[in-house]
Amino acid sequence: MANKNDGIAILSSFDKYTTFTHAGKTLTFRTCDGLERYTKILQWDHGYLEVMAKYKHQEQDIEEYIDMEPILSALYMNKDRFLDPITQVQIKYD
Repeated sequence: MANKNDGIAILSSFDKYTTFTHAGKTLTFRTCDGLERYTKILQWDHGYLEVMAKYKHQEQDIEEYIDMEPILSALYMNKDRFLDPITQVQIKYD
């Protein structure tokens, strides 16, 4: 897991869920049933992620987009307080 102060967030997935972890907080949200795993981070832009993802019924990875702002808003979290320290996102699977 990333150190609370290092500016790195971790993106992962399990079953039907995506996890996004930073500063000791893990956000878990529903994703597509067919997602196997995230494979590459293409871009991080203050809450907006462009990623490549592997799906069960697709031979090639697919470009996906994740917008963290509506997720944080639904959780009544201060989006700037949570997102500002993040400088990089990495994919990690145990």
